[in-house]
Amino acid sequence: MQTVLLRTPVLILCLCLMPLTALAQSPGVPAGEQQMFIDDTMFAPVRAGQGNQYRIIHQGLRSGTPVQVLEHNQDTGYSRIRFGTDEREGWILTRYLSTQPIAADRLAQANAELEQVRQQLANRESELSEARQELDQVDSTRQALEQELAEVSEELEHVLSISDDAINLERRNTEMRETKQELQREVELLTTENQRLKDRRDSDFMLLGGGLVIAGILIAVIFPLLKPSRKSDTWA
Repeated sequence: MQTVLLRTPVLILCLCLMPLTALAQSPGVPAGEQQMFIDDTMFAPVRAGQGNQYRIIHQGLRSGTPVQVLEHNQDTGYSRIRFGTDEREGWILTRYLSTQPIAADRLAQANAELEQVRQQLANRESELSEARQELDQVDSTRQALEQELAEVSEELEHVLSISDDAINLERRNTEMRETKQELQREVELLTTENQRLKDRRDSDFMLLGGGLVIAGILIAVIFPLLKPSRKSDTWA
């Protein structure tokens, strides 16, 4: 099926000037029940037949109302549609129909997409903040270990300089060397982790910048194109 929408006078004029290739069917030929929408007009009346002489069976379908197009007639300029929960059928001027949703609906969709981008940016900023905190903690731990290593090294040198007992000195020296080696390994691990977190932070900055560029494009280029035109009442 085909769905169509009520449109504004400007859009109606554009549609009238453009070739109706999508509606190019012989009079009375079914449209294959293609789904379309009532176009951007305020209201579009539905009649019992193909012409103003037929009675109006519905005072006017609101812009954006989805309808099922059952048939097009190029000679009369009318299309037979099915609408409403009770699936009523009637005839409406074909120029009131559009294959695209109205501008207001497209704008709402664009706003939803922009809000999603903003949420993604907020999530990236939160992740970046957590990465910074983790990096600060690693830096603090590394500094504390370096300070402890310096103290152990100083103690080892002091023991070597004042000890008279060779056996105790050797045992103490061995313990100090093992402690020093262990601390050095920890420092190396923390240095590696620190570099990894810095690389992650740089990557997050790049992602955040890319997201801001996308948001700027959406705001500066797409929104003006999606701004709805001024609507006016149009009746068949």
